[in-house]
Amino acid sequence: MQDTKGAGTPGVSDPEAVLAETFERLERYCNPALAQLQRFMGLDAVEWTASGAIVTDVGGRRFIDCSGGYGVFVQGHRHPRVVAAAIEQLQRMPLSSRVLLSKPAADLAALLAEVTPGDLQYSFFCNSGAEAIEGALKFARIATGKKRFICAEGAFHGKTMGALAASGRPPYKRPFEPLVPGFTHVPFGDAAAVAAAMDGDVAAVVLEPIMGEGGVIVPPDDYLPRVRRLCDEAGSLLVLDEVQTGLGRTGRMFACEHWGVVPDLMCLAKALGGGVMPIGAIVGRPAAWEFFRSSPLLHTSTFGGNPLACATGVAAVQVVRDERLAEQAAEKGAYCLERMRAMQRRHPEVIAEVRGKGLLIGIEATKEGVGGMVMAELLARDVLVVYTLNNQKVLRWEPPAMIERPLLDQALGALDEAVEAAAAVVEDL
Repeated sequence: MQDTKGAGTPGVSDPEAVLAETFERLERYCNPALAQLQRFMGLDAVEWTASGAIVTDVGGRRFIDCSGGYGVFVQGHRHPRVVAAAIEQLQRMPLSSRVLLSKPAADLAALLAEVTPGDLQYSFFCNSGAEAIEGALKFARIATGKKRFICAEGAFHGKTMGALAASGRPPYKRPFEPLVPGFTHVPFGDAAAVAAAMDGDVAAVVLEPIMGEGGVIVPPDDYLPRVRRLCDEAGSLLVLDEVQTGLGRTGRMFACEHWGVVPDLMCLAKALGGGVMPIGAIVGRPAAWEFFRSSPLLHTSTFGGNPLACATGVAAVQVVRDERLAEQAAEKGAYCLERMRAMQRRHPEVIAEVRGKGLLIGIEATKEGVGGMVMAELLARDVLVVYTLNNQKVLRWEPPAMIERPLLDQALGALDEAVEAAAAVVEDL
């Protein structure tokens, strides 16, 4: 079993000084309230190196990363093939002239057309998931000539203005109102609610196939197929946000494949960069791309699709495919769910429910404070997890798909101990 303890980090003579300086600079120059919150939560470690499923802090303490960068590290930290591709492109030409042709962008677009479902064919590259959503909203409006969008309550699509309007968490939205108009939110998983909100002016229904920040909510099996039919009948597009679920995370290459649904526009990011480079993409069907024929410069990005990001993306997708990471996520996810549901049966006062697909798993505590206890106990045992942003009772379990079984067992053992510790506290309340 891999040991997560460390005896120091090479090249760092005074870890405590680095920690103090980092906190001081974050408080003074970045986000004081966030830095203070991290200090309060006991996140008093400065990450320094990472490899595979292990993050090492400046003092040499090693953590098993079951937070996965909110879905970024499907391939793990610093996968050798992804790093090698990035270094090779960095040494050749990291950014584009934006005038001549880019082979890395062409190669990544061709690869995405190959691995995405159905007739998804064309790609537009950007820098993040939120940017991909912003572009998809624009594409849906111009492709259909319609203005409205139907989205899900509790959804998370990003925090830029259009993406925020599509998201379903009011506390994030109210301070920035008025947002982009034309968004209607209905309960996730309820196709009848989508049908009731549908009219002739809906440009697109925008959904996560599995709701991530809303608490890892898996919809009923007939949900996405019914929404697909509703969109076809109304002449609306179906936009699926696979920013977190794409590239093997849920046990399929893309989560929509669990239900045999092909969207008109698919948004990608996170794992597309292989844990090395930020990159986002919108992948579209031919009919949703027609507007580019008359206006090829209607939507552009200076840094989007840069050679460094695209070369890294090619390696990232190839690693998922060649190393069968989707299949690994399916097998390891089923194992985790079995272990976690046994914990839930032993301690229903701590865990209300466990749900998910592949290695996108939500552990819902009976109340927010209990979830915080479990998270703190895990941190004390050198395991990293995070809340879902839109439901703080839910801890998200997203280790890399490549995590070795002994390390996964070690993390699950720590979770079992954390639940036991939380149960003892709950009994005393």
